[in-house]
Amino acid sequence: MLDQIHWLAAVTVLGVLEQAYFFLQVIYARRLFGISPPKISGPPEFERIFRAQVNSSEYFPIFLALLWQAGLFCHQGLAAALGLLYLYARYCYFMGYKASSSERLAPIYFSAGVLWILLAVSALGILHFFLSHYVGLNVLQLLTA
Repeated sequence: MLDQIHWLAAVTVLGVLEQAYFFLQVIYARRLFGISPPKISGPPEFERIFRAQVNSSEYFPIFLALLWQAGLFCHQGLAAALGLLYLYARYCYFMGYKASSSERLAPIYFSAGVLWILLAVSALGILHFFLSHYVGLNVLQLLTA
């Protein structure tokens, strides 16, 4: 069983570490700009870092659900590769947003595209499972025949 999920687990750990890095960036920015919790407003430089972290946190559960569904129902390697691509895009988003609000746009669109691909892979994998398990129709065999 573990050989079927080890890549998904590794990408999950990397994602958690990335989230931790984003959290630390907010802590450093709070210290740099003298903004104590629970305040969330301050100079634009702080607000961009704070928003980048919050936005990344909001999408993280969606990413995890799609990563695991795509990996379990379709292919672990494909899902893990897409997961790494998503994490890289999120890192670029964070760094771009930290620099300027306009620098966040290309990476956010790219990461959203990766999420849509993960959603499609998940849905196709789940559909294939239902068709083969409950209807007895193996679409992959029909396609290769």
